[in-house]
Amino acid sequence: MHNTSFPRNFPLVFIFLVTIFAIGIGFCLSQSRPRQTVEEAAPISPERLKELSPEERVNVQVYEKCNRSVANIDTKSLQRNPFFGTTTEIEADRGSGIVLDKKGHILTNFHVIEGAREVNVTLSNGKSYSAEMVGIDPPTDIAVLKIDASESELFPVEMADSSQLLVGQKVYAIGNPFGLERTLTSGIISSLNRTIGNRNRNRLVKQAIQIDAAINPGNSGGPLLDSRGRVIGMNTAIASRVGENSGVGFAIPANTIQRIVPVLIKDGKVTRADMGILVYETEKGLQIREVKPGGPADQAGLQGPKEIERRSARGGFSIIQRSVDTSAADIIITVDDKPVKTAEEFFTIIEEHKAGDRIMVSVLRDGKTVKVPVVLENP
Repeated sequence: MHNTSFPRNFPLVFIFLVTIFAIGIGFCLSQSRPRQTVEEAAPISPERLKELSPEERVNVQVYEKCNRSVANIDTKSLQRNPFFGTTTEIEADRGSGIVLDKKGHILTNFHVIEGAREVNVTLSNGKSYSAEMVGIDPPTDIAVLKIDASESELFPVEMADSSQLLVGQKVYAIGNPFGLERTLTSGIISSLNRTIGNRNRNRLVKQAIQIDAAINPGNSGGPLLDSRGRVIGMNTAIASRVGENSGVGFAIPANTIQRIVPVLIKDGKVTRADMGILVYETEKGLQIREVKPGGPADQAGLQGPKEIERRSARGGFSIIQRSVDTSAADIIITVDDKPVKTAEEFFTIIEEHKAGDRIMVSVLRDGKTVKVPVVLENP
């Protein structure tokens, strides 16, 4: 009998070849498999809505009005392997986007598309488009993209006036958490005018809306809506140590979006000035909460809260007690003779100027009105 002999390492070689073949087949299938298209749901009948509770009807109507205005954002970037010196294209961040108009402008967060080599936008009908970068504004975490889609595929959102928001107001978030497209969650506004950090560590997002609606990775760039289905903000961040929902989320207010987006569409970037202060709203005006050392406000002599230090001796030990006197802080009432009652109004006026511009700030100090000239600078 004739015996056929194989190399000793034949089993290992065979397994290796089979594995490579299987990976190749899987890759080809994944590339050829089209993204699942979404069939348009039939309109909900009035009879069906009557069966729901009033709260359920609002939930359903908000989703029906706005879900087609939410897009899925996929990005690809290049990753370098320092060991082999090679570069590989990888899938990077996923997020959400908001259809702004019939021209194909899509709103999302800057951090969603930051560093991306390629950005794809998938609309509610399942069609995917390569996106062109129109403009970015890292300080507000806002980016505007543009896709070449037909008007019939685009369903623009309606913007609201975010200066009228109230703590306790019901809100709705639609986005693509963990890639689950057009997911609706709801909650309330927990607080207003929050100042939060963003991925550019030297920047702060001001006037953020704090919410308790569940938002997770993938929700970034999606709309925050009121009970009439109007956009009151864009979801941007969560406060979490594990990167998942913790009941504390933040959104960029609609008024900030409406101020920044037209500039990005026109110029591609925002050139702004800064005064070097943080403020909070009071009945009398905007009280200065913090003054940046060496900044324009500090150099002009504007005053923030004062730290008071008291020393005492007890039992032979020296005790130092420190407290903050907020009443010593200036209260801003006008900028260039324009009344400012909200932080949004204040920063809108400041950002209309350029670095080097001189403005006149009127403040309440020790019961008197004092006018202070301030020369603005870049943030």
